[in-house]
Amino acid sequence: MRIDLHTHSTASDGTDTPAELVRNAAAAGLDVVALTDHDTTRGHAEATAALSGLERPLTLVTGAEISCALDGVSLHLLAYLFDPAEPELLRERELLRDDRVPRARAMVAKLQELGVPVEWEQVARIAGDGTVGRPHVAAAMVEVGAVATVSDAFTEEWIADGGRAHVVKHELDPFTAVRLVKAAGGVAVFAHPAAVKRGRTVPEEAIAELAAAGLDGIEVDHMDHDEPTRARLRVLAGDLGLLTTGSSDYHGSRKDVALGQYTTDPEIYGEITRRATGAFPVPGAGGSPA
Repeated sequence: MRIDLHTHSTASDGTDTPAELVRNAAAAGLDVVALTDHDTTRGHAEATAALSGLERPLTLVTGAEISCALDGVSLHLLAYLFDPAEPELLRERELLRDDRVPRARAMVAKLQELGVPVEWEQVARIAGDGTVGRPHVAAAMVEVGAVATVSDAFTEEWIADGGRAHVVKHELDPFTAVRLVKAAGGVAVFAHPAAVKRGRTVPEEAIAELAAAGLDGIEVDHMDHDEPTRARLRVLAGDLGLLTTGSSDYHGSRKDVALGQYTTDPEIYGEITRRATGAFPVPGAGGSPA
């Protein structure tokens, strides 16, 4: 069984529509895929509807990647199978999503001051109906020739955390986020906790504190973790009693990573579904919940 628990669609900063993502996941031979757009669940309905048209079984796990910050360090929390209508978590997701537009506008203004001729209208066109984010700003920088790739924009020179054109956005305290996800019946996993190429990361002591507060797991097998880092995270997870997941963090053509490039152990996936009470995996096309 092949399970990918971290993907993005055009509902946030991916390039596949939710329906295309589901079809591409099935074509890639996945058995389970989680749709985890940034701070939104808008793609869930379209992704669910697309399951019925598949030629092979695929189970959809609904989720979101929630923007958090701890002591000035940005981090992301993958929330799985929570009740999307739970009022307190819904309110916070709306605050996170709504702050993205003024933040992106401010980043565009900073880039212009640095001599990069990007325009807000350009970023808005790239984002389309999705939740605007830094990858859309980065794509605009590629269009005007300021950087060669989207990844090249995520440096201290440009829009990485603390970079010259970076702007802080509204982010949840991760302890609050864990509490809200759990209260909504969901499962909380710390996304790419040691992705140092993205900027500063939280210390392992903070991960231990989050584990004590109810964090369920950490994402270990990820493109931004090298092998020594993965080994260290597995030991840490074992010491803290945390689940370990693997995921592609797929963004379509916006990142050089394929669906299913990194996967989650079926036993871990089974434990995630057992812990969740807010929602349940959605089977499709002759399949049944894994």
